[in-house]
Amino acid sequence: MTVKEPLPKPTRLKQRRLFGRMVEHKLMKRVSYKEYRDVVRDKYDGPQGALLTTASLLSLHLPLGDRLFRKRTFDLRGCKSILDVGSGAGQISKHLLKYADPEASVTCFDISFEMLRRARNRIKSSTPRYLVSDMTHLPFADGTFDCITCGYVLEHLPDPRPGLTELARVLAPGGRMLLLATEDSMAGAFTSRMWCCRTYNRRELHRVCEDVGLRWNRELWFTRMHKLLRVGGICVEMVRTHALAA
Repeated sequence: MTVKEPLPKPTRLKQRRLFGRMVEHKLMKRVSYKEYRDVVRDKYDGPQGALLTTASLLSLHLPLGDRLFRKRTFDLRGCKSILDVGSGAGQISKHLLKYADPEASVTCFDISFEMLRRARNRIKSSTPRYLVSDMTHLPFADGTFDCITCGYVLEHLPDPRPGLTELARVLAPGGRMLLLATEDSMAGAFTSRMWCCRTYNRRELHRVCEDVGLRWNRELWFTRMHKLLRVGGICVEMVRTHALAA
């Protein structure tokens, strides 16, 4: 009997990514962005959106996210004006209120009015400002915020560049941004199926961020085990460097 040699690591990685691309949700490739955005809004307005907090708890994203801020892996101290992108049910917003300086202002926006209503009911605080908006057209002046958090929202854009360009625009020079995104792994592919989103290749996303003036300051991991096994998706601290040329 012939014993097969194990595939080289790069080959196995390519096979996993190929599998992921086969499983990944394809809706955004078949319809216009407006049609896709309406589908996403309906999904989050409905029963699936109502279960988002429970899903975040079961997947450990809630406690692991809390740990990122509590241990100052992403340090909120000194931030005066914070924007939470795609706030959903307030999963990250609640951490911001807990660990940011008491005088910091927090603005939460989402494409779904119903998700913002759920966030308001869950957070039970008068501090945040809530508004419905699309991350590709933000109603804020240049450099309004010195900190942005964007948790698992960018994957709802067919092309990340318009959204990242807007986030870079409203982030003040030297401001910091926490970006969490679904990676092009097998786990990411199944997340894509569940939430009707895409996945991102880490290297390609890095390049786009740099192009729009968001420098990857450092990659973050929820735990040492996540770093060892290279799981948990893309989690990175970025710094606003330069403005895009007109």
